[in-house]
Amino acid sequence: MDTIDLSLVELLRGNARLSYAELARQVGLSAPAVHERVGKLESSGVIQAYRAEVEPESIGLGVTALIGIIEDSDADTDDVLESFRRIPEIESCYFMAGVESFLLKARVGTIAELEQLIVRLNRTAGVASTRTSIALSTKWENRPQPLEPPTA
Repeated sequence: MDTIDLSLVELLRGNARLSYAELARQVGLSAPAVHERVGKLESSGVIQAYRAEVEPESIGLGVTALIGIIEDSDADTDDVLESFRRIPEIESCYFMAGVESFLLKARVGTIAELEQLIVRLNRTAGVASTRTSIALSTKWENRPQPLEPPTA
């Protein structure tokens, strides 16, 4: 990736709805050249998806929880991960260093739904125990970091 690719990625991270013409204007290339570059960034996996960020409470997901998972010592990690993938309330899953094997970010509508989710997780094969923290509010998330140009 060169500095133009980094600029395109940074612009799209800020607003994925920018037109090729606007992207081209901002990076100093033609729209067809930008279209080609963005296509290469998509096909190489640098750009993985475009999505609308929605305020969770506005769609009935007012409870955010961070759930630490301690895995059974004899668990198959791939099987545990597959079980987590099938639970739609889990938005993110991080493999951790330390006591907890995974940290999950989950969103649900109510505390009762969170309780049901925790019960399901504790009944999942390979899960020894869980530890849950409930977010009181979200100050920010998904904030893109500024990209640094490559060094020569």
